[in-house]
Amino acid sequence: MITLTHYLVLGALLFGISAMGIFMNRKNVLVLLMSIELMLLAVNFNFIAFSQYLGDTAGQIFVFFVLTVAAAESAIGLAIMVLVYRNRKTINVADLDELKG
Repeated sequence: MITLTHYLVLGALLFGISAMGIFMNRKNVLVLLMSIELMLLAVNFNFIAFSQYLGDTAGQIFVFFVLTVAAAESAIGLAIMVLVYRNRKTINVADLDELKG
């Protein structure tokens, strides 16, 4: 039988993998965006696990809002990345220091 602990451990593993992706790879913007999305999905996984465990649908409704914001963030981030690549011919984060104001 799969318990709440199994779901929480899996969510923590996904969150840890995404945190390592952010801290270990600071050069590629695409990997950073994917790590942020994985982090949001790990949190959503925990929301759904607690919602199912407690028998309350509020967590599942909150997941829909988080997924909506994550989709908008991903679309805007990818659009910015495409524009930066067109202008600079690179998506290396270290080469983007001229954007500082």
